[in-house]
Amino acid sequence: MTADTDRRVVRDAALRVGTLVAGASAVAIAVGVGILVAVLVSGARTEQGGRHPGFGGNGGGDRFVVDLDDVLPWVVGLGLAGVIVLGLVGWAAARWSVRPLDEALRRQRAFVSDASHELRTPLTALTSRIQIVQRRLSRGEPGDEPLEQLRRDAQVMDDVLADMLLTAEGTAARGTARVDESVRAAVDVLSALADDAGVALRANTLAAEVVAVPAVTVTRMCTALLDNAIGHSPAGAAVDVSADVEDADVVIRVEDRGAGIGADDLPRIFERFARGAESGRRRGFGLGLALVREAAGRYGGRVEVERTSAAGTVFALRLPRVD
Repeated sequence: MTADTDRRVVRDAALRVGTLVAGASAVAIAVGVGILVAVLVSGARTEQGGRHPGFGGNGGGDRFVVDLDDVLPWVVGLGLAGVIVLGLVGWAAARWSVRPLDEALRRQRAFVSDASHELRTPLTALTSRIQIVQRRLSRGEPGDEPLEQLRRDAQVMDDVLADMLLTAEGTAARGTARVDESVRAAVDVLSALADDAGVALRANTLAAEVVAVPAVTVTRMCTALLDNAIGHSPAGAAVDVSADVEDADVVIRVEDRGAGIGADDLPRIFERFARGAESGRRRGFGLGLALVREAAGRYGGRVEVERTSAAGTVFALRLPRVD
């Protein structure tokens, strides 16, 4: 949302709160006055002579007399009831008025946590590649190839941040992507991390199909799934990624050789901040799979655990294919 949109939301909230307080106060006062008048009329008695009741005129007509002892408890009671009612109205109005602020804070917290998670993997890969360049230069070897990879990693970070900013503004990017190119881009980003973990990344059959999702978003989702698979695979194992056409979808499968997902963790595996057993490597924050589900859902896709056992887990990312 833009700053103008935020200001408009705050103004609308203030107008609604003001209208609520004014309307509720008017109703409370009207009801209190009505009850008090009814009590006065019902408790009044007529006496001969004096001024006409209610008009303050002179004459010999009848007049109404009200006992103060009968009316005073009603006045006090209605006053206390009015204070309680207006207090409740003020409490409700205060809660209503802070809803836009609460929503803005929620979006801000979500963006900060999502950006931190999404940039964490490219930053870690960047650090690994810098270490590779340092080792090569210290041995007098050329460092052109790692430097080119560093440039690509920096571009990935820039693309990811731009995609997240568009999503935060509520304007999801439009575009298409070739699945095989996006999957290979994700494999390239994570190759250094996989090497450090002793895990082999294997890109098998990759359909050269086009999906109705921007390339940067497909790469982000594949990166998150591969990062999760690497984090839960033992050293010496392999992570396989493939892409096949099934009906109107392209299905990207990521298979690891980890210990599988426990029965208790499976129902909440795609929830934010849900974490399974740690693998002993980088500490996870339970955001990657949740972000994949949210991103896929924005474009009419979905992600699911296709199968899991003690021999490993297969995640299937289904994205709508462009005919």
